[in-house]
Amino acid sequence: MSRHRNGLSQGRLRSPIDAVQRGHDKKMIPLNIVVSFFICIFAGNMTKEQDIKNAVEVLRKGGVILYPTDTVWGIGCDATNAEAVKRVYEIKQRDDSKALICLVDSDARLQRYVRQVPDVAWQLIDSLQEGDVKPTTIILDGAVNLASNLIADDGSIALRITNEPFSKELCYRFQKALVSTSANISGEPAAQNYCDIAPELIEKVDYVCWSRRQEHKPHQPSSIIRLRQNGEVEIIRK
Repeated sequence: MSRHRNGLSQGRLRSPIDAVQRGHDKKMIPLNIVVSFFICIFAGNMTKEQDIKNAVEVLRKGGVILYPTDTVWGIGCDATNAEAVKRVYEIKQRDDSKALICLVDSDARLQRYVRQVPDVAWQLIDSLQEGDVKPTTIILDGAVNLASNLIADDGSIALRITNEPFSKELCYRFQKALVSTSANISGEPAAQNYCDIAPELIEKVDYVCWSRRQEHKPHQPSSIIRLRQNGEVEIIRK
């Protein structure tokens, strides 16, 4: 097992320890996260519950995280915080005219961010909850209660309800929509697993989740469907 996979290689992991040692974002990483990090390291593991707690604390401070999702690894932040969203665009080196996807844990939370969810969207959402269906992002009109730089020029927003255990619990504990854009520099391949994430990205975020780091499985970005208020359906990505 390499030192990089354990998060111990100097210059790569943005853990609470790194943040303190290097003097980066000292106000961003609460002391209790650093303490819990040391406890988990000496105990030999980081529980999913502690990992989520750490991530939520960083998100609430306006930080940016790397985390596993129902598709590929993602860069995440508070979807209602414009400054945090701006950092995500900068980290990805992506034009902010290209809207980002948001992840939520339930259809009830999805409703908070769209003025009116069309009937066809509910039909699609219900069908996606049944069986082994590929994760699907839905683009809806009338985005509300989100950072302005997250919303497309036409007022739409891309939302996805995650059923993957870690990201679902993270969204539930955070109690807000979470930005979920692939963990890569714009134009480069998405990181299917943690080992695929470029070191420069790891350096730029405030917290890297520990869960599922050792996983080596094929993952794909979600399907994307555009639903308009008039019932028009457009498949953006299969």
